[in-house]
Amino acid sequence: MMNFLRRRLSDSSFIANLPNGYMTDLQRPEPQQPPPPPSSAPASASPAAERRQPPQSAPPQQQQPPPPPQQQQSTGSSFFSSLSNAVKQTAASAGLVDPSSAVSSAAGRKFKLLLVIDEPHTDWAKAFRGKKVHGEYDIKVEQAEFSEINLIAHADGNYAVDIQVFRNGTKVVRSFRPDFVLVRQHSFSMAENEDFRNLIIGMQYAGIPSVNSLESIYNFCDKPWVFAQLVSVYKTLGPEKFPLIEQTFYPNHKEMLTMPTFPVVVKIGHAHSGMGKIKVDNHYDFQDIASVVALTQTYATTEPFIDSKYDIRIQKIGSNYKAYMRTSISGNWKTNTGSAMLEQIAMSDKYKLWVDTCSEIFGGLDICAVKAVHGKDGKDYIFEVMDCAMPLIGEHQAEDRQHITDLVVSKMNQMLSKTPIPSPQRPTATQQPQSGSLKEPEPNKIPPQRPPPQGGPVQPQGMQSQSQEPLQPQRMYPPGQSAKPSASQPQRPPGPTTQQPRPQAQGPASTRLSKEAEPQPPPAQQPAPQPAPQPAPQPAPQQKPQSHPQLNDPDTHYCR
Repeated sequence: MMNFLRRRLSDSSFIANLPNGYMTDLQRPEPQQPPPPPSSAPASASPAAERRQPPQSAPPQQQQPPPPPQQQQSTGSSFFSSLSNAVKQTAASAGLVDPSSAVSSAAGRKFKLLLVIDEPHTDWAKAFRGKKVHGEYDIKVEQAEFSEINLIAHADGNYAVDIQVFRNGTKVVRSFRPDFVLVRQHSFSMAENEDFRNLIIGMQYAGIPSVNSLESIYNFCDKPWVFAQLVSVYKTLGPEKFPLIEQTFYPNHKEMLTMPTFPVVVKIGHAHSGMGKIKVDNHYDFQDIASVVALTQTYATTEPFIDSKYDIRIQKIGSNYKAYMRTSISGNWKTNTGSAMLEQIAMSDKYKLWVDTCSEIFGGLDICAVKAVHGKDGKDYIFEVMDCAMPLIGEHQAEDRQHITDLVVSKMNQMLSKTPIPSPQRPTATQQPQSGSLKEPEPNKIPPQRPPPQGGPVQPQGMQSQSQEPLQPQRMYPPGQSAKPSASQPQRPPGPTTQQPRPQAQGPASTRLSKEAEPQPPPAQQPAPQPAPQPAPQPAPQQKPQSHPQLNDPDTHYCR
């Protein structure tokens, strides 16, 4: 049941079709159900049941009242209560509940959740044990590999990460919302056919802070792209301060014809730990490698082979620097393959300049390392930069791991706030604004008017507002009373008590109407019966009437 709800709630179309305010109602406390009535007084369970009781002369089986409604609803309420609790738990685990309404529960959580993406041979939970954020929040560590992680991210800031890991032969499935991410694993490798760039995109979409930054991690998914940044540094500092090795880039196999000098090292695609690297001694072997590149359908780079004495690695973790020298013992040209001797060397200013300059690419690298080769000609050649996924080497791995821990805690103190920040409200699909609801009420818009009598002139809709005010003073008032302004009041339909007789064509009402009325095409002349004139009080002196062919028609003078 829980698995079914989790799958349903993870579907965006299902969430969009929920009723308005449904996810908000899930967070409200359930009202306490009233206790069932005592069995000693079943007749007083419902007043309606008492009114429906037949007289005493009826058979005794008809005098029994129906069972109380609380007993009928007990089974249904318990089922829906359990279903509601299951939906609450699933929605909370999937991160579908709006965090703005759950600030109190998040504020009461006295820990920050750290997701560490690394292989299981390193126990990062032990390294962060006892560490605190802002001096009061413990750090809870969830560790998994890229292949064990999945996530969902919304544009409003809601997200949830799911992991499926095996612990002591048991499959553990968890869903949580990390506050910070430490990436210690390569997110992309062509050699192992592992592409987890979609997870990096999802974390960036959710806005999760990390070490290194998610932008730099995504940029490190192609080594030629990183080498292009080193070329920019080389042009800025020069070959003496930044001795970068010569490299040629081929987007495909079509231009891989020959090389001016041999031997060369061909690197196919994007791989790690010496994979995809081939030493080529002549142009015949180079053509064979070009045919292999054609099958891989990817890019390739070539570098001159350097007969080296040792390799150099300069690493930087926060503000800590270390330099190592590695010498091959087995005689393999790949010093990271086979037997090699590793020793730590002094950190010179030259090495510090290299790693400090490389740590500024892609907006800044908190953890990085520069790899170089010292040739037998006495020259150094920089050929690669690694990011936070670099492996720890040497006999100071525990110390380096502690430096990474301190760096992550420092970044969490900088990027995470003490109080949870609610994300913006996500609009529900059923709350789409209608076009009419956004319009302001028009002040000049007049409600529908009463149609004129049959046979009279029909005015256009645009002229109704002009003829509305002149018709208002037609109401007669007794002597001693003044007409009250009624421009802002809605007009009342004429009733039998306010209806006035139709005046003659020469009456005072026709003179006031002729002042404001617009010219209309003359209607058909029809004789109208003339009622007997009635004496009426005359208002203030009237203006001189103006002749108009339409207004002299007795059918056009009617009282509203």
